[in-house]
Amino acid sequence: MKDLFVKRFQYYKNIGDKTLAQLSEEQFFWQYNQESNSVAIIIKHVAGNMLSRWTNFLIEDGEKNWRNRDLEFTNTFKTKDEVLEYWEKGWRCLFEALNQITDENINATIYIRGEAHSVLDAVFRQLAHYPYHVGQIIYIGKMMKDQDWQTLSIARNKSEDFNQEIHSKFDGQENASPVCFAKSDEVRDDFKV
Repeated sequence: MKDLFVKRFQYYKNIGDKTLAQLSEEQFFWQYNQESNSVAIIIKHVAGNMLSRWTNFLIEDGEKNWRNRDLEFTNTFKTKDEVLEYWEKGWRCLFEALNQITDENINATIYIRGEAHSVLDAVFRQLAHYPYHVGQIIYIGKMMKDQDWQTLSIARNKSEDFNQEIHSKFDGQENASPVCFAKSDEVRDDFKV
């Protein structure tokens, strides 16, 4: 199970990384308006959340007393490199924590703001939260890059080509779906644990 979590989080980090690589320093700090967040601010929030939630997650509440969530929405970064360093720090903390999950502790009770969660539920909670913000980063990136945007998935007007490629790759197999049984021989290799 742990390997599946790592794989899913790694996917969202990777598409985030591919977006960030396309953006200039100026674009990291662009805001549509005062009520909008820049890429830098979104990263500050995501990494701040990761550091709070996953530091000593098995023995301490996930909302650390040293976290200042409100300050996460105020930019204090000066450079793209500072932002990227913080992004990496948050993800490192998450992946180190995920590596602590075992069959024995996956149903253990941990706390976030005093609310009890199983480890499994806490992972699912963040697996919904981080992709939400990675999606915001991608959306901002696409707006700014416009025609220069390098797609992260199936290129526009290329769905049929992609579908044909996938169908031919798995032609003759009874079940090539990535859904459900992650350890099944009938599942695409890239979805296996």
